[in-house]
Amino acid sequence: MSHTEPHPASATLSDWFQGARPHTWANAFAPVIAGSGVAAFHDGFIWWKALLALVVAWALIIGVNFANDYSDGIRGTDEDRTGPLRLTGSGLVAPKKVKAAAFIAFGVAGIAGTALSVLSAWWLILIGIICVLGAWFYTGGKNPYGYRGLGEIAVFIFFGLVAVMGTQFTQTGFISWVGLAAAVGVGSMSAGVNLANNIRDIPTDREAGKITLAVRLGDNGARTLFLALVSTPFIMSIVLAFAAWPVLVALIVLPLALMAAKPIRNKATGKDLIPVIGATGRAMALWAVLTGLALAFS
Repeated sequence: MSHTEPHPASATLSDWFQGARPHTWANAFAPVIAGSGVAAFHDGFIWWKALLALVVAWALIIGVNFANDYSDGIRGTDEDRTGPLRLTGSGLVAPKKVKAAAFIAFGVAGIAGTALSVLSAWWLILIGIICVLGAWFYTGGKNPYGYRGLGEIAVFIFFGLVAVMGTQFTQTGFISWVGLAAAVGVGSMSAGVNLANNIRDIPTDREAGKITLAVRLGDNGARTLFLALVSTPFIMSIVLAFAAWPVLVALIVLPLALMAAKPIRNKATGKDLIPVIGATGRAMALWAVLTGLALAFS
């Protein structure tokens, strides 16, 4: 397949940076910020454990992005897409180099995660292994679950429930309903970022036999679900107000979320949906920061 052969021009540092998809990094930072805020609310904040959790989440998302780039690229599902540059699909980088980059990132996540687990609870190592396997088999392997419509559920679990409550647990030694509410808020919006990406790719994914949740639900259903997902954090803000009323400050992010969702509501397609991903990510990060700070100082 000519698309996946190395290009005579070698990829620049900027190409690699774009390949790591910095617009998705909010999905890694938001849960750690929210989880650390919950830990501080319970008087259990430990800055260096928060930092280790941040390294785990960040390395994991970079690994996921390179793994997806590699797996989609060698399958040819990236040959006709409207999103940012793909290293493998564009032929800019040899597939094995992209795969190696994914495993280096998973390795960094593994080292930081093991350190965090040993200093918190050894069984967290098992959860870490499940996270790395979940990251790889999203689009990797013979039967990737991302092609079976399970991508958003995985994002909700790994970058919502596991990341937020895991961050809280490593610092406080327990999980609370406050942590669960924060996790549902972050996880919903994180899944929304993933869904927006898949709504944009419905036509090409359907053609390539990639049956994402968006393909399964169809255009209208997927857009309705997206609106429900990005509304969820604000419902959680009201729930969290029962523990600490200052968290209501996060409601000021609602207009930003509505603005991010505008192209979805207006039935935009293709390239016009690209801004939704970044804007939803920013809204999620801001919600996490405001919620985390409000909990920490309550």
